[in-house]
Amino acid sequence: MARGIIKNWWNHSVKIAAIWSICAVIFFGLFQMALRNSSSNSSRPTDSTGSAIANAEQRSILYTKLAKELDEKGAVFLKQGQTSQSLSLSDLFTLKDGTVTPVLKAADPPVRANVLHLSTEFSVPISEAVKNILLPYFKKAIWFQNSSMYHFSMFHASHHIAPVPATETEIEAEVHAVESVSKSICPMHIVLDRIILTPTGVLLGCWQVVSGADPVTIRAKLKDALPHAPQKQLYNEAMLHTSFARLLGPPKKLSEEENKMSDLQIFHDLVKRLNNKIAGLKATVSELWYVEEYDLLALALNGKMKIRKFNFGCSEA
Repeated sequence: MARGIIKNWWNHSVKIAAIWSICAVIFFGLFQMALRNSSSNSSRPTDSTGSAIANAEQRSILYTKLAKELDEKGAVFLKQGQTSQSLSLSDLFTLKDGTVTPVLKAADPPVRANVLHLSTEFSVPISEAVKNILLPYFKKAIWFQNSSMYHFSMFHASHHIAPVPATETEIEAEVHAVESVSKSICPMHIVLDRIILTPTGVLLGCWQVVSGADPVTIRAKLKDALPHAPQKQLYNEAMLHTSFARLLGPPKKLSEEENKMSDLQIFHDLVKRLNNKIAGLKATVSELWYVEEYDLLALALNGKMKIRKFNFGCSEA
């Protein structure tokens, strides 16, 4: 009888020990898995940080590609080539007796653009630097962007390539939707990354975001707010650029040394001088505009338009 009691006790003890061993193995495995996950998460940037880095890299790659196009395609604008929006320079300007005049053509239906505005606090110094460097070379064969209209194109509710007609009621609904988006945006702190000259003669300021809202986020918000907008937009989702000027002819009044250089070499030299002068300039953007352009490219050509201005509503605190 004693042996039976001892045997039962031994079997019971073995079962308990086995159960505890299995539990210990499972616990240890789960604990190790948790440690690995914790380590992985701690070394990975947050989604917002990761996205910001990815967007900045995308912009940098895009700007580098754009900067190479002048060498790859040549100065198309010297041959009255197409602009970036499928229009020829003769569609946009007339150059007579050394005077440049914009050609204003009615947009039917009006283009409805959403842009970020760059305050004159930042645009005027840029405009002055651009004029000081380029004006001696091009005299009147150049069109300077109005410094009070420096802007970053974000999203079009309708553009001339894919028009989306709208009634006054529908336009007002779009305006209210865009105003709601503006209230969710925090001020954008940016830095002028580089200046480039495109084959179509546009002098572009290409910017990077230091902190605050990102163009990718803003465009996504506007896309959600404007469901009837053209699916094909005009610019890359990460791009943040401003047009400073448009060259309309070859450089003039060159020095003896510059006369030995090709037009492309001179263009590169002028762009380099501009970069040395204003690249690295910092600015803050805190205003979203809903613009009805009654003339094609009215923002660029000082045409007829209606502007609704909205301050960003998000606090940085």
